[in-house]
Amino acid sequence: MVKLRARCLLVGDAAVGKSSLTQMFHSDGMLFQKNYSMTTGVELQMKCVNIPESDDSVELYIIDSAGKQTLVEASEKMWGEPSLLCLVFDLTDQKSFANCSQWMERVRPHFQGHHVPGVLVGNKSDLSTRREVQTSEGEEWAQSQGMEYFETSAKEKENCDAPFLSLARAFHSLYQESCSTVQNLSPAYPTSPPLDIPS
Repeated sequence: MVKLRARCLLVGDAAVGKSSLTQMFHSDGMLFQKNYSMTTGVELQMKCVNIPESDDSVELYIIDSAGKQTLVEASEKMWGEPSLLCLVFDLTDQKSFANCSQWMERVRPHFQGHHVPGVLVGNKSDLSTRREVQTSEGEEWAQSQGMEYFETSAKEKENCDAPFLSLARAFHSLYQESCSTVQNLSPAYPTSPPLDIPS
């Protein structure tokens, strides 16, 4: 049984629902923040995810970062080197989707040249009559960045766990690949080495 720890950076424009999405995931769908309260720095949430068909688990340390541009620079100092990336936009706001490219440019230097598993999340899927970004657009952009795409509704508790579970599974797969590579290089290696997780 292996317990891994991963830093998951959560970014996106202000008011797209990043904190609500995180709270719904963390509380197993029991807590939805009805009154909007803007994140002014970074907020940390931790949840342990059990990996299906194994005895392993991944502790996700979710770094919920401010989305307002005037606050991002100060928040960025606390991002460190993320192990995972969750980029969120608002399906009813075309601009928040267009800004995803800017967010990728901002976070990329923190990857230190490593491949960081990521997901693109279109939130507020319940507001179908106000939708400005189509599913095909989100899927195409995510694919161009090597990311998986999800649509969620934090308000209606729809699909909120899926992006984070996907990230945990991807991180676990990287760990297994790392173990396999080392064992192939040195068959006599006595134990599986830990995955180097940025602090």
